[in-house]
Amino acid sequence: MNISLLKPAELQDADRIVSLAFGTFLGVPNPVDFMGDRSFMTSRFRSPNVKVIAARDGARLIGSNVVTQWGSFGFFGPLTVLPEYWNQGVAQRLLEATMKTFDRWNVRHTGLFTFAQSAKHVALYQKFGYWPGHLTAVMTRAPQAAVTNTPPILLSSLSRTRREEALQACAGITDAIDAGLDLTGEIRAVLAQGTGDVVLTTGQDAPDAFAICLNGPGSEGGAKTCYVKFAAARSGSGAGQRFEKLLDACDAFAASRNANLEAGVNLARRDAFLRMKHRGYKVTTQGVAMHRPHTGIGWSRANAYVIDDWR
Repeated sequence: MNISLLKPAELQDADRIVSLAFGTFLGVPNPVDFMGDRSFMTSRFRSPNVKVIAARDGARLIGSNVVTQWGSFGFFGPLTVLPEYWNQGVAQRLLEATMKTFDRWNVRHTGLFTFAQSAKHVALYQKFGYWPGHLTAVMTRAPQAAVTNTPPILLSSLSRTRREEALQACAGITDAIDAGLDLTGEIRAVLAQGTGDVVLTTGQDAPDAFAICLNGPGSEGGAKTCYVKFAAARSGSGAGQRFEKLLDACDAFAASRNANLEAGVNLARRDAFLRMKHRGYKVTTQGVAMHRPHTGIGWSRANAYVIDDWR
């Protein structure tokens, strides 16, 4: 077995393996169609803050793992292996290379999202020092365009100077939530690839909340879904209200794209979850967030108003 970085020519096969592996595990009648027009591989592979590690049997691609850096935090997934190669140590070899990648990045906290009901998955990741934390709920909602008469502010619409200022403000928001957390690379990749946009809300002439919203064929959301991959409101007094305002802006953005909303929130962020549920978000699936070190809960805590699910 050979482990190295994924090659551009292998990207289509890697995307197919993601659908086939998850579809097979979940019992989908036609597993290869599991992802529809969504892709968790293509845009990530082309992002500078991401490495995709590949496993091969000879020249044949048999699995991969996507490793993402958000400043001082790293997470991995989807980790997928061709079903015919399950239980042959492929995932373990991919994880060994993943841990080396995290070590090179010198991140201080890493995590993953996995199936809470699968003792096998949880046990595998525990071998590498990960420990289960709270559940993460993946929630959906049909947007209500009438919630606000004010169109959302989109990062892509700003001048170059104002865009850079907004990026700095976003980095300040996340750093205050967890030191070193930085979504700048993720944001730049979204804008460069046109796989969505960043919704901003402002307070005192500067962004005080933002959401990375992915939408369009081949994106992580696909044509029919606005996938809120990450969102955060400035911490401190009034954070809950800022979060509500951001949710309004996400509604307006999704409505403008004729797409439903999908967003994940860790249940340790109790108030954020309850505010979303009160607005009509429904839990469609849930997994468990696993952390390394297991004491490093990061922003999975009650006073953090953050959306993310690490899929």
